[in-house]
Amino acid sequence: MKKDSVKEIRPGASSQSVPGEEDPGASVDLVQTPPMQPGDEAPRGVPGTGEAICRLCGGSGRSKGGETCPECGGTGKVNVGVGGG
Repeated sequence: MKKDSVKEIRPGASSQSVPGEEDPGASVDLVQTPPMQPGDEAPRGVPGTGEAICRLCGGSGRSKGGETCPECGGTGKVNVGVGGG
């Protein structure tokens, strides 16, 4: 009789999912945040921050000369503190 491959690795392991069982790999954050731009006050996703229109280019992503905005990197948005305190 052939053994289940999961049971060969971990005796007593089940190949069926159990309700409420946590997936150990589910907590790993594989999404990388974009790099900070010079106009960002904090990395994206930090509590108490949010997106705002870039003050230098007004949200266009371009400087007055038509080049990519150096503050927002061409996105037209910067990440700034929004909390009071």
